[in-house]
Amino acid sequence: MPEIRFQIQWPDGTQETCYSPSLVVKDYLEPGNIYELSDFIARSQTALTIASNRVKAKYGMPCSLALGQLQSLETRAQTYQDLANPKVQMIQFIS
Repeated sequence: MPEIRFQIQWPDGTQETCYSPSLVVKDYLEPGNIYELSDFIARSQTALTIASNRVKAKYGMPCSLALGQLQSLETRAQTYQDLANPKVQMIQFIS
């Protein structure tokens, strides 16, 4: 199963490299796009859940790395919820 990493920029300007065990994330995030924080999290939840389910279908267990990445994104997003109009930029995919 092809894995991929993707680089994002949080509302405070810090960048993070994230992991997905599946290329499905390319269906939900586009390099160069800037997403409302809630939209970014919703897209990440969908993409990483699908990716984890694909691993489960193939190997019999969900992908702990995908679910851990999702939990990390959700936790980090909480720190920006009180900002006025927080946005996340999708920078690039890293093969």
